Amino acid sequence: MPTPSADDVDPAVLFKSDLTFRVWRYGIGHSQLLLRAVPDSGNPACLDLRFEGVSAMQLVQRYKSIELCSANVTEAEKIFGFSGLGPSGRELHLPVVLRSGSGSGFVLCRSVTAERGGDDPVGSGPGREDRSVIWSSRPQS
Repeated sequence: MPTPSADDVDPAVLFKSDLTFRVWRYGIGHSQLLLRAVPDSGNPACLDLRFEGVSAMQLVQRYKSIELCSANVTEAEKIFGFSGLGPSGRELHLPVVLRSGSGSGFVLCRSVTAERGGDDPVGSGPGREDRSVIWSSRPQS
């Protein structure tokens, strides 16, 4: 079951799930990245991690038991340096570190949302209106 970070968990952990997520789609025109966990016997609906306003990313193909974490100061500097984003735009972006047993990576974005819904792993069924947001984060301004 996906859960936002609880008070007794490392405060850097924003969201975690035991499901396996795969890189599903990246739209360069809208700067959106989608990681998806498809339905299985224990989870009848897709679980999507939707990153919007993506400025930089470094990913592996699959994340088993994923944790989305706030980047620490050192990680954030590396991510911002990788992105080439100037100091004036940094407060509008959220550096998110992805950790799992199958690899790690990062996404620099304006927001990230976890949505549940739909039973079609290809995504050709009903649109986002059938989805429910179970967690969301954006930079603190």
